[in-house]
Amino acid sequence: MNFDSTCPIPIAQYPHVLMAHGGGGKLMHQLLAEVFGKAFSNPILDTRHDSAQFTLPPGQVAMTTDSYVVRPIFFPGGDIGSMAVHGTVNDLAMSGARPLYLTSAFIIEEGLPMETLWRVVCSMRDAANQCGVQIVTGDTKVVDKGKGDGLFINTAGIGVIEHALNIAPQNVQPGDAVIVSGDLGRHGMAIMAVREGLQFESTIESDSAPVHEVVLDLLKAGIEIHCLRDLTRGGLASALNEIAEAAGVKIAVEHKSIPVREDVHAACEMLGLDPLHVANEGRFVAFVAAPDTASAMQILRRHEVAAGAALIGQVTEKSAPLVTIKSTIGASRILDMPSGEQLPRIC
Repeated sequence: MNFDSTCPIPIAQYPHVLMAHGGGGKLMHQLLAEVFGKAFSNPILDTRHDSAQFTLPPGQVAMTTDSYVVRPIFFPGGDIGSMAVHGTVNDLAMSGARPLYLTSAFIIEEGLPMETLWRVVCSMRDAANQCGVQIVTGDTKVVDKGKGDGLFINTAGIGVIEHALNIAPQNVQPGDAVIVSGDLGRHGMAIMAVREGLQFESTIESDSAPVHEVVLDLLKAGIEIHCLRDLTRGGLASALNEIAEAAGVKIAVEHKSIPVREDVHAACEMLGLDPLHVANEGRFVAFVAAPDTASAMQILRRHEVAAGAALIGQVTEKSAPLVTIKSTIGASRILDMPSGEQLPRIC
């Protein structure tokens, strides 16, 4: 991160966010100009109009929206700002869209240290630059102390679809290969290790990262992608079950083929969690036509974010929706969705 530790608002005068910073007067305008304006500056945002105006390239448009309420807002491998950009960009990528523009709304609790806000804004700026997207409009609200838990961020993203594929769960077919883009469970366990004070030989870092370049390379190579799904809340288990239900298929995966790091597995065992139910922020599952499996794996592994990609199973038949997982000793069981949210406030 290219973080400038010097907040442009005089910290000695305003060390914390005040209610007045959301009140429409001089302090709000100072916050918008000196923090958000300086960090996110681009020709579209700099017009300071009520709406952003821009031209989209030819193609179908994809749009998504998300909100980020992670606690703590800084964690090993990322923070709420970078995660907000990565999560929004990745949602667009799951349609095969090239991300172009983001919006960002900050809901700030009165009393948040101004330096904390500046760190998050700088992280968000750097993540947007890394992803090649512009933050073109936004909003800021300040809520009473005790009503906002520090900082919440809402985003929307717009991208353009430049291919002819219909990447959607309904297009999953028997014979499709099921591929995950890397090891699972790291984001959720990075958050929980901080919350619970768990100590390991090495720090578990979140996998939060943008994946759109990987997807665009798959499309450029002509890989026949039937479906993509990012593995956020509910993890791999929820994603596979949602897709099986939408497509009316049976999906069979093998436990030994699913990559989970030893420290993540140990953390999950300590907390009584299944890593297949734990959220990720830089991982996705791809359903690819069988003949393209080897080529898809080669392309994925050329990217650092997908270097640990693994073929974990296949779609076996059209049937009542069902996901099964084969254990290391060869026994199969149903892999169901988690019954509820095991890890609140991790994204």
